[in-house]
Amino acid sequence: MDLFGKCHISLLDEVRQMGIYPYFHCLESRQAPIVEMEGKKRIMLGSNNYLGLTEDEDVIAAGKQALEKYGSGVSGSRFLNGTLDLHIELEQALSAFTGYEAAMICSTGFQTNLAILSALCGKDDFILNDRENHASIYDATRLSYATQLRYRHSDMDDLERKLQSLPIDAGKLIVTDGVFSMRGDICKLPQICELADKYHARVMVDDAHGFGVLGDGGRGTAAYFGLTDRVDITMLTFSKSLASIGGCLLASERVVDYVRHTSRPFIFSASLTPSSAATALAALHRLEADPSRPKRLMALTHYFQQSLKQAGVRIIEAPTPIVPIFTYDTHRTLALGKRLFDEGVYVNPVIAPACVEGECLLRTTLMATHTEAIIDEATAIIARVLNEEING
Repeated sequence: MDLFGKCHISLLDEVRQMGIYPYFHCLESRQAPIVEMEGKKRIMLGSNNYLGLTEDEDVIAAGKQALEKYGSGVSGSRFLNGTLDLHIELEQALSAFTGYEAAMICSTGFQTNLAILSALCGKDDFILNDRENHASIYDATRLSYATQLRYRHSDMDDLERKLQSLPIDAGKLIVTDGVFSMRGDICKLPQICELADKYHARVMVDDAHGFGVLGDGGRGTAAYFGLTDRVDITMLTFSKSLASIGGCLLASERVVDYVRHTSRPFIFSASLTPSSAATALAALHRLEADPSRPKRLMALTHYFQQSLKQAGVRIIEAPTPIVPIFTYDTHRTLALGKRLFDEGVYVNPVIAPACVEGECLLRTTLMATHTEAIIDEATAIIARVLNEEING
């Protein structure tokens, strides 16, 4: 087959012809509870802006000030000419906030996982991945050359069977999302830590969707369970709760120093832009100053979940602001997503391979800046569209 033969994707052509293509919608305003998207105001229920800080004036001002002071970019890697005092300040603030010895920031969350796993794991090591881990973890695992074992989603019996099959003295890393991004459920971290101790493994948590949401003051999944001292590595992103872009490795000083000096994705990538670092730092300061934001987010989550259930909408219920709605079939999911978009509610249709075929869903997410009135309006539209689809 010709190299470009694979570029023909029949499903894309089909859904475009049907008018239900769901991707690359154009946003024309700030990421807020109500946005301007393709010429119409729509309720935003498809953002990871959990704390609503992308429109915070202090955060925006910090980005502007950094742009004026440092310019638009650093034109090099952290390893050479690309380290700013701002980067070091952000790393120190993150390690102090989370309780880890050290931190290392990268330019994206995806790059952070590549940087960590490719540096720490080699051909004689083993990585045990939850089947529903983020795609960046799977790509990072391939880059590491370690042997991968996938365990069934949150199935601790299956994880233990996999650990039992490995040499007790081999290098082993259990990697899990803290909050799984599609279903919103939380990993079974206490059991994972117990198994890690039993089988001499290390633990890494990708806390992209847990940081700023779970734990005391939004410190994340490990803090939520009181297990920060037993989670060897935490990875987090700035593109969710910290209203910016970038990622961070949190670990012991020795581990961070090793990754900093050996990780090709880190060494050979340009460092985080000044404005991105400054906005992430300002967002972290806002979170520290106002720990009620995660509590407000959780209260709104409970309100939204109860409202949907009372309206007869079947959801996947978890204590996170990710509230998935069952839709099952691919075409049905895309059609419902398009109908909601037309009715003024933006959600994320989730289809294979982001989920198992036949388990498609509409992924909705909340921000701490949503109001009960906005949630009520969105719930009414969602319930009406789903009921009309069922009865129509």
